[in-house]
Amino acid sequence: MMELTASVTKLWQRIPKAVLFGVTVLVQCTLLVLMVADRMQILREGREVTLQSQPVDPRDLLRGDYVVLRYDISQLPAGTLAGQPAAERKPVVFVKLAPNANGLYEAVSVSAEPVTVTAPEILIRGRVSYSCGSTGRTFCDKLAIKYGLESYFVPEGEGRKLEQARNQQKLRVVAAVLPSGRAAIKRLLLDGEPVYEEPLY
Repeated sequence: MMELTASVTKLWQRIPKAVLFGVTVLVQCTLLVLMVADRMQILREGREVTLQSQPVDPRDLLRGDYVVLRYDISQLPAGTLAGQPAAERKPVVFVKLAPNANGLYEAVSVSAEPVTVTAPEILIRGRVSYSCGSTGRTFCDKLAIKYGLESYFVPEGEGRKLEQARNQQKLRVVAAVLPSGRAAIKRLLLDGEPVYEEPLY
């Protein structure tokens, strides 16, 4: 074993630092491309759902150049999950959504595992912000859920208008959702009109 370690160490020392630097840069670039490709897949292949934004406490306004977003589906009753054991401290849940008469998607149910949906229903994946119980592994009666749609970057100086629209409930979000439940913001609607749209690259 010692000989193997010594051989690997000698081989490592023979590799020029420029090659190691190049490999490191290549790995980082590859990871960045994979992240962009993943988001592109959601935006291109995901079904669109329109969500109503909710007012956010004024103390939690624009931070930097992004708007904090919260939705009607961010706080939900646990239903049959209430009091049940959770697999982890901040468990993943699946929320079944269906459109209402206005075309806005609302929560129908919450489950710990994916459930079958029929069109126009859709399943969105989220993570519960906290759990109840002394061990922290039990579903509470009410669930605070994050979907990865809670912030949106905007051009500098344009966030104030969106904050005001959000707090007046005039801001809606169109999200793309894959069959796996993963979602990404596709566009923002202000009074029903698109104001920002994500490029599909």
